[in-house]
Amino acid sequence: MAKLAETMDQAVKAMADKEGKYLTFSLANEEYGISILKIKEIIGMMPITTVPQTPEFVKGVINLRGKVIPVIDLRLRFGMDAIDYTERTCIIVVEIECHAGIVQIGIVVDAVSEVLNVKGEDVEETPAFGAKLNTDYILGMAKIEGGVKILLDIDQVLSEGEIGLLEKVA
Repeated sequence: MAKLAETMDQAVKAMADKEGKYLTFSLANEEYGISILKIKEIIGMMPITTVPQTPEFVKGVINLRGKVIPVIDLRLRFGMDAIDYTERTCIIVVEIECHAGIVQIGIVVDAVSEVLNVKGEDVEETPAFGAKLNTDYILGMAKIEGGVKILLDIDQVLSEGEIGLLEKVA
């Protein structure tokens, strides 16, 4: 019985850890969220300088007030079809933690939606999709207003090798 209580305590703590404010955005008609604590700023689309010999999802770099920031297209990173950018397309500059410290990258999203206050009890664990599918980058599923928003662990969206590549690009 104590083991069950301990497991329940861990589950409650895990949900509470995911509680907080999330910036939500859309990609291919799905809604995603990133903890507001990871967001540096949101900017409109601007010229992106392409860098040769990089993966397709790496769009290139931007000059943001004198700082060179690598930019990835989250649609392409997630294996979705590329689309033409619109007036709603924007770049979310996030800070990700890796072995080298904190790195800023821009992520291109279809449109930013809103900032939501997500309660721990509204977050469910990521469903198991089978052993072959890596879902480490998903914090959980937030049940909001009859729909589901996929909460991302932005630190896990890119592998250490991909982050290292972006550091070299910038």
